[in-house]
Amino acid sequence: MTTIGEALITLLEAHGVDTVFGIPGVHTVELYRGLARSSIRHITPRHEQGAGFMADGYARASGRPGVAFVITGPGLTNTITAMGQARADSVPMLVISGVNATDTLGKGFGFLHELPDQRGMMEKVALSSERITEAKELPGVLARAFALLASSRPGPVHVEIPTDVMVKPADGIVASLSNAAPPAPDAAAIAQAASLCKTASRPLILAGGGAKWAEAPLRLLAERLGAPVVETTNARGLLHGHPLCVPASPSLKAVRALMAEADLVIAAGTEFGATDYDGYGDGGFVLPANLIRIDIGADQLARRPVTVGIRADCAEALGALLAELGSDPVAAQDGNAWAAAAREAAFAELRPDYVAQMRAVEAIRDALPGAIIVGDSTQPVYAANLYYDHDRPGGWFNAATGFGALGYGPPAAIGAALA
Repeated sequence: MTTIGEALITLLEAHGVDTVFGIPGVHTVELYRGLARSSIRHITPRHEQGAGFMADGYARASGRPGVAFVITGPGLTNTITAMGQARADSVPMLVISGVNATDTLGKGFGFLHELPDQRGMMEKVALSSERITEAKELPGVLARAFALLASSRPGPVHVEIPTDVMVKPADGIVASLSNAAPPAPDAAAIAQAASLCKTASRPLILAGGGAKWAEAPLRLLAERLGAPVVETTNARGLLHGHPLCVPASPSLKAVRALMAEADLVIAAGTEFGATDYDGYGDGGFVLPANLIRIDIGADQLARRPVTVGIRADCAEALGALLAELGSDPVAAQDGNAWAAAAREAAFAELRPDYVAQMRAVEAIRDALPGAIIVGDSTQPVYAANLYYDHDRPGGWFNAATGFGALGYGPPAAIGAALA
């Protein structure tokens, strides 16, 4: 007989999962029976928060969802901080937890690891939270989880399985694989955006973490338009050493001046979050008036006024925009000198201690070319988030953006190294 716990492992393999982070416990032991016979590698941290942060680092480095197995109650609450970080930074994470037996839920009997409403708590943090109660639900629940992570702005997703359900028979259960993907860029929106690009004399691109996998079309579009590219923290490394690259925080006055001078801004995969755009809390960030915004999330596009909104994966949208531009002439001139002036002015704003700390990060980069550098919430990271040019896309990330969790660096680095 195959149990639901064992079938879950088989279905995770079918969805492409190759690594799981977690600590075995009495409420997840039935999952581990299947894991022992699978090709999935299991990584055991010292604490469930570490499992979540490892899953985060794995996801950022691989582009695939990081998966964590945690026990009921404190195992899951220990993971909430990592889920909050993943939610803030749009990191795909699947957290699978146990929960007490079905007939005890919500009754306050005082069972081990009992919470009054575990799933209700998760619904406040995760993009979705589902409970499996019988075998036939398993394929659909996992298909919905992976579809949600693939088709819109990613984040943490939670699935819980009661201990009495894990041991139920699940013979013959087959994975329901999802082909979910972000919507294709709207042709009319692409045409409108291309028209604006052709007539702009000083275009500027803002690249966020959502553009991390769009290195080639981003570079080609920047060169086609002669547009400087401002990289937020999670976009560092996309255009390392390129004359159009401005690897500096939009919280700096020089970068804000650059944005104000632009007559067209293309925002690719950035949420305009305060940790990037108002890091000093001075309220000085002004949303560009003529704004083309590309984002995978419809909710993000609706939060701020835009001239043209394009809901799509950044690589797809930027590629479509390049194709629409074709060989038509554009009004913009070479932006290399404009970008160089912005870099110089931004660097000049840094305090001497920030420069020293940023130089230390540069020394690590130069000693370990192509390495992934993962930061915690600490002063050298803050300094480099203000100004630093990493040497590979996706190779610089840290907890200081968005949620700002402590203790992130070591486990996230382990997860990234295992990706």
